[in-house]
Amino acid sequence: MNENGILPEDKKVLILCTGNSCRSIIAEAQINAFIDGVSSHSSGVKASGRVNLNAKKLLEQKKIWKDEYHSKTIDKVIDNEYDLVITVCDNANETCPMFPKATKVIHVGFEDPDGKEFDAFLNTYDEIYETLLPRVKEELGL
Repeated sequence: MNENGILPEDKKVLILCTGNSCRSIIAEAQINAFIDGVSSHSSGVKASGRVNLNAKKLLEQKKIWKDEYHSKTIDKVIDNEYDLVITVCDNANETCPMFPKATKVIHVGFEDPDGKEFDAFLNTYDEIYETLLPRVKEELGL
């Protein structure tokens, strides 16, 4: 393992959103928990600096929360090498910076649950699980 806890043979995925507080954190946690051989990070083009409390509560309930998950800006990850970069909101898709080291950048959009009831977070979690995880496996040839 390297200093980030990633095995060198792991495929590396970056989930990019606007605020890096809900959708991208949920996606990061799911990829890390449910796809073997893949390490995921998340970031925001305009990171909020906080994880939405409902997103954290949901991931804790699902038993896939890790204290290392936090809202971070794109400059923290822009120089990392990724096998796949995924934008999960339209704003991030439109403002996605160039990733010279990424092999592929795709967009799979989800509605932002921020500011909504807890059920909206459950719906987003399920949509990410049902839509994004199979797409990640497909794109990485897993």
